[in-house]
Amino acid sequence: MTVSRYRVLLCDLRTDRVLAALPLHDVSLDDYIGKAGSLQGTVPVPNRQIADRIRPHLIPGRTAVWVERDRSVWWGGVLWTAEPTIDDRGFVTVPIQAGTFDTYLEHRILWTTQKATQVDQFGIVRDLIDYVQSLPGGDIGIEYDTAPSGVARSRTFSRHDQPRIRELLDELAKAEGGFEWRIACLRDPETGRRTKQLQLGHPIIDRSEAPVVLNHPGHILAASFPIDATVQANVWQARGATTNSNQAAESKPLTSELLVDEDALADGWPRLDGTADYSSTNKQAELDEYARADFDAARHPRVIPAVTVRLGEHITPDLLGRTVRIRIRNAWFPDGYDERRRVVGIAVTPPERGKAETAKLTLETPTHGNSPL
Repeated sequence: MTVSRYRVLLCDLRTDRVLAALPLHDVSLDDYIGKAGSLQGTVPVPNRQIADRIRPHLIPGRTAVWVERDRSVWWGGVLWTAEPTIDDRGFVTVPIQAGTFDTYLEHRILWTTQKATQVDQFGIVRDLIDYVQSLPGGDIGIEYDTAPSGVARSRTFSRHDQPRIRELLDELAKAEGGFEWRIACLRDPETGRRTKQLQLGHPIIDRSEAPVVLNHPGHILAASFPIDATVQANVWQARGATTNSNQAAESKPLTSELLVDEDALADGWPRLDGTADYSSTNKQAELDEYARADFDAARHPRVIPAVTVRLGEHITPDLLGRTVRIRIRNAWFPDGYDERRRVVGIAVTPPERGKAETAKLTLETPTHGNSPL
């Protein structure tokens, strides 16, 4: 059996110039739609020669980390922590942690008020990315296309709120009629260079390829169907910015309408209250958009299927946004489980010390909210 070859590269974050190839043990890496991905690993430092080679380049906040598998780009992000460690036998290791390139936007703040009046929401996103990369030292090479979403919005982002760019993008994406976004790491098929591509999808990032069929027994090694009602709510209200300009009076935040799922209460559900804060939102219509979108997502228990599979020709990080068909037949599903689900997360465990090369796929929550149990 051919063993896949992984390579970890350290590069300059701004120029992507290769600085060093990195030996890395106990590696785990993941990527998602809707939240940041991460990489963890340990750099062994058996001698001074290796220490001298990698020490100048393990600079958190300045260095990019790329993972290649058989020359294909599988992961990319920013090195955020490194911890040189000496154990009781004098051996040196450096545990590191990195986050996908979207985590860079958590470290960028809006210093200039930005206004958009009836602009396509994808245009607003791209304008914010342009702002990030237009300032000195801020260009890390994020690229994008110009396709519209078809949804126009008006927004004012005030510099006085000092919002982080990641927060603005996430809030905009969560609005009613919103979208999904991520920064995909790819290799340009023509030039061979590594690229950071902003992917936008309305209402979701949806790949149109035919579903990949995964069977148990077969490709699937393990599966789980956790059901989470801790974030469920059938009554919802969102809070916005404080609008009271009279300092002598009690400060009160803007609030959305109170949303109640009367059908759920009539069906016997106990009342479950929920709320969310949008402290930079000072317009009623915008706050109501956020509230309706959050309420719609919170009304059902969250079922988050996940399957662990053997890596193969069709199981790569490129599955993000694609649909898989899960077929299971066992004691729990004696009549068979046969569902199509979109992949919204993938966590890869490379082969090491006799461990198999596997991937855990996080699948989209069914929109109907029904339990598979």
